[in-house]
Amino acid sequence: MVKSNFSINAEYVALRCACAAINALPYFAAAFLAKSAGWLMVRVFRFKRARTVGRIKLVFPNISDAEALTIAVKSLQNILLNAVEMMRAPKMNRKWMDRHVVEGSLYKDRLQAYADEGRGVVVMVPHSGNWYMAAWSMAKYGLPLFALAAHQRNPKFDAWMHRQYGDVEILYRDSRETIVKILEKLAAGRVFAILPDLRVAKRDVEVDFLGGKANVSHAGALFAVKSGCPIVVAQMYREGGKHIFNHIATLRPDASAPDAREEAVRLTKEAMSLIDKEVQKRPGDWFWYNKRWILEPPRR
Repeated sequence: MVKSNFSINAEYVALRCACAAINALPYFAAAFLAKSAGWLMVRVFRFKRARTVGRIKLVFPNISDAEALTIAVKSLQNILLNAVEMMRAPKMNRKWMDRHVVEGSLYKDRLQAYADEGRGVVVMVPHSGNWYMAAWSMAKYGLPLFALAAHQRNPKFDAWMHRQYGDVEILYRDSRETIVKILEKLAAGRVFAILPDLRVAKRDVEVDFLGGKANVSHAGALFAVKSGCPIVVAQMYREGGKHIFNHIATLRPDASAPDAREEAVRLTKEAMSLIDKEVQKRPGDWFWYNKRWILEPPRR
């Protein structure tokens, strides 16, 4: 559905007004506002409360309703904090990262060592904590990073988002040349940051996840198999007002595997098993508010 010019402009004006307000505040004040809004939206205005608490209870059947509600509040607070940081992204320079990302330079050097092997790196980061911060911070420390993004329905939103990505080079999913470009950049020793596609409508790879079955894409792992490069499974989570880059594991494709797709499927399942364990350790950082829930069966 194509948006009208009125809708495009009205939405963009609202976005720019929100950005102006958030950027007029110190970061700690904007973060406090986001956390307060999350608390009010769930506990007072019951924003998607029943559905979200129900999802959490399905995954953690032994916790109380109060505990599930606490997770739901923290999750929405996390999403609103992500929105604040997206609006403030141009202000987040190297000094900001030094203050707010724990040992960010150390993790950049670790990833750079993999990139220096000459075949590139695929970094898989789940929808947990601020997944954008994982890319922003590594790029600010000098990692040659690129990522995939989808075009927004509002073209002015789309242009704004592109600016907010900053030092992260963006390729778009709907371009015919994207697959070729990804392989070329990996061959040149670049680092490809990807969110494992957890909302695949068409059947792909069924994995055990959050106590159920999820249908996920094997595409990220297939790029690693085709390039012969390692997969770094990582997570950026929040703790004590700071961001922590959690290097979960490094997976390497089997060069002798006879079938590239089957090897990609194996790596996808292994990566998702690792991500599942980390999500269950810190459920409040997970995105429980997906419009299309991850454990719903594929459409076809």
